[in-house]
Amino acid sequence: MCGIYGILNRSGRRFDPSVIDEMGRAQRHRGPDDYGVFVDNELMFGMQRLAIIDVAGGHQPIANEDESVTAICNGEIYNFRELRKELRSKGHVFKTDSDSEVIVHLYEEHGIDFVSHLSGMFALALWDSPRKRLLLARDRLGIKPLYVSSNSSYLAFSSELKSILEVPGFEREIDPVALQEYLALGYVPAPLSMLKGIQKLPPGTLLIADQDGVSQERYWQLADSKPIQKSESEWASDIAEALEAAVVSQMVSDVPLGAFLSGGIDSSAVVAFMAKNSNTPVKTYSIGFDTGTGGGYYNELPYARQVAKQFGTDHHEILVQPDVTRLLPELLWHMDEPIADAAFITTYLVSKFARKDVTVILSGVGGDELFGGYRRYWSEHLVRSYRRIPSVLRKSILQPIGRALPSDRHSKWLDWSRLAKGFLAGAELDSDERYEEFMRVFKSADLARVLNSSTSSNSDALGRAFGGASRSDPLRRLIDVDLMTQLPDDLLMLTDRMSMTTSLECRVPLLDDRLVDLASTMPSDMKVHGTKLKYALKQALRGILPDEIIDRKKRGFGAPIGGWFKNELSGYLDIALSRDSIQKRGIFDWTEIEKIKTSHRDNQEDYTDHLLSLLNFELWSQLYLDGDSQETVSARLAEVQA
Repeated sequence: MCGIYGILNRSGRRFDPSVIDEMGRAQRHRGPDDYGVFVDNELMFGMQRLAIIDVAGGHQPIANEDESVTAICNGEIYNFRELRKELRSKGHVFKTDSDSEVIVHLYEEHGIDFVSHLSGMFALALWDSPRKRLLLARDRLGIKPLYVSSNSSYLAFSSELKSILEVPGFEREIDPVALQEYLALGYVPAPLSMLKGIQKLPPGTLLIADQDGVSQERYWQLADSKPIQKSESEWASDIAEALEAAVVSQMVSDVPLGAFLSGGIDSSAVVAFMAKNSNTPVKTYSIGFDTGTGGGYYNELPYARQVAKQFGTDHHEILVQPDVTRLLPELLWHMDEPIADAAFITTYLVSKFARKDVTVILSGVGGDELFGGYRRYWSEHLVRSYRRIPSVLRKSILQPIGRALPSDRHSKWLDWSRLAKGFLAGAELDSDERYEEFMRVFKSADLARVLNSSTSSNSDALGRAFGGASRSDPLRRLIDVDLMTQLPDDLLMLTDRMSMTTSLECRVPLLDDRLVDLASTMPSDMKVHGTKLKYALKQALRGILPDEIIDRKKRGFGAPIGGWFKNELSGYLDIALSRDSIQKRGIFDWTEIEKIKTSHRDNQEDYTDHLLSLLNFELWSQLYLDGDSQETVSARLAEVQA
């Protein structure tokens, strides 16, 4: 695990070597244990290393036998032992026990097809000196990040956007299409970034830069596999076997490791298989809320304690209070781009807490996307029932009731009211439109009102994702879109940034290649059976996890931000999104922002995500556009809270 970065000169221009050092310093938190730099005429690249495997010998950059091929890699290659054995049988000579060394030998053996042989989470750069060829690649689902900035003079790349800002002459300017996508989705989807001139390399993509120019190709994409028919017991057995194998393969580490434990089914399953395959108690880490508005509704500690007790873990807990928002400037600097997902706060806090004891953590991220865990996946089943009601009754009675329902997410009944309101708002739409209605933060009409400038027709990441999604099955289609958008660009991005902020490597065994391939062949009714979410996964875990954990209602890994905005942080929100700050920024219409704040406080609409997106964009702008330091922005907020 580390951070990688580099510059390829494309016009004969030479950068001062100090530039590569500055790029490394900007992300030193990703790898405080070691660093390395490689220079070869037109190319400079480097890495900051967090030592996990072969702590003593795994220094990077790493080269092949004659040093004609050199590579750097952020992440872990989980099948490196099998690859090394195969490559040695073909005559390749290894100098270390590092997983990263297989990369250069695979390239020698297979050329640019080498990346399709890798199983793991990674972003890598490889330099073929004789061919003057630079290759950049990102893992299949985008677990590890990689930013790229390319023009006629240079190609720069980095694990974090902030390192590219160290390249001399780079101008910081908002990409208006990225801004619209951010306001619509709550995150910036690949290949966009919030700054013009910087893009994310999409998941499953290989970039080739050589004398012929710069090109990209997809080496892996979601397959529209034909469902395999098996009995429920066969699916349950296959899932349990693949999940245990994934957990075991990702427990390989030469440094202490543990697990995040929310008490939900995914993290609990990871802990169960870790405990089964560990000679010592697994260290588990949980986060909870017991103060502040909505804290009780979000608190999952009792469930985590139940799992910890059953598997005899070495369990640790941290409690969160509303004053955590003082961390926002620091966390948004580490995020690189604004995000409207409160989970980035809780992920940071539990990562920092765990880092006191361990260097590697296993997480349950990805189970909802693979196995059908989101309540929005009920939609096809519920809509069929809804549309049996005569149209005149739906439109004259149910639709007006839906518009009048209160909306909040910080108590059981108001949360159900919010979900019912959202369902009725999209129930008359087709499947794709209904999904977009549910997923969007600012709807198209709202976006046109809140922005001072006109909206762009190029802003439609969900539409493009639907264009590449399964055509054969409605549920599979929704899951494919989630796997292409929200998973890499929201959940995995915040997981990477917030764990690496604390120099903690976070692994996600539920996104192991074996499980991804297995899930792609599952019939949809094995994922969502009527209104039963994660049906086959739950069957696989019966007898392994307590029934109370398997059958409990889902809660997100966020924070009660919306409740805090109405009470503890109400004054803070008013000043951060004041008339002066909005008008000074010149992007949003102040009267629309004020309407959103009022409607949220009155429970007319749940505008948690809208307000968080606006707040985080303003704070991010102060850091990345205005050039204010984290300390300056934090001090400004401290004055507000005082």
